Amino acid sequence: MALNLGILLAAACAVATQLAFLYKHRGANRAPTVSVRHPLRSGRALFASKYFALGMAIAAGAFSLHVVALIFAPLSVVQAVLSTGVVVLAVLAERMFGFRVTRRQWAGVGLTAVGLVLLVVTLPANSGSHASFHLGGMIAFEASLLVLGALLISGPHIGLPSHHHGLLLGAASGVLFGVSDVAIKALTGLGGVGAILLSPWLLVAAVASVIAFYASARGMQEGQAVPVIAATSTAANVSCIVGGIVVFGDPMPGDALGITVQVLAFVMVVVAALLVPPPVRAAAANA
Repeated sequence: MALNLGILLAAACAVATQLAFLYKHRGANRAPTVSVRHPLRSGRALFASKYFALGMAIAAGAFSLHVVALIFAPLSVVQAVLSTGVVVLAVLAERMFGFRVTRRQWAGVGLTAVGLVLLVVTLPANSGSHASFHLGGMIAFEASLLVLGALLISGPHIGLPSHHHGLLLGAASGVLFGVSDVAIKALTGLGGVGAILLSPWLLVAAVASVIAFYASARGMQEGQAVPVIAATSTAANVSCIVGGIVVFGDPMPGDALGITVQVLAFVMVVVAALLVPPPVRAAAANA
């Protein structure tokens, strides 16, 4: 019963999250360019846009659904359900927001969805919330994601193509949202409000979320809606599914076929990321 409730809440969260991203994308492109040198000024300018503020309000509701879902279900299961959001994204973008989703983007979204569905069907049946973890594994995993996120943010400075920066920022924000989600899952296993407030994982979740917020907003300003948001969602989902297995011990397939399908699913997600066209300044593209 609890697992089913967690899955239902995660499904509602998936729809709300994509709707929030699309409103934030519209608002971000009506605000001045986000500057890392002026974070407070950039933050105020973003929230001055009614669309961005609406997106953040919807995102707050989605976050609440996400946290409650994590209380009732394992992290990998919750994220697997959230992965269906990439299909919801394309439909909402085209039907409600008037974005032109190209065949290539539909192919990328579709391949991502198939890959994530394969991950879902190969996850063994779970019972319980799987909130316990080993400290060493948690530190190593979170540190690895933080390093990966930093590399993606600094892409042009380490030789990655500058015209892909919007997409890289989207992926970076997804990885950092993954850091936050893994930390939040750890907090759900602590007993009492006092233990949560004193836990270092609360600080990790907060810092990662703030950095992800700015990376996501800047990525939306530099890239097209569907590719950037899909990169964010996919990076977060894959990070958390892996985190659920590595950190919290969510079970993996017990046979060679299941493991092979999971590897194929990850390959499909990576190939899907290559199908989207190079991002451009979204405000100019929409105009």
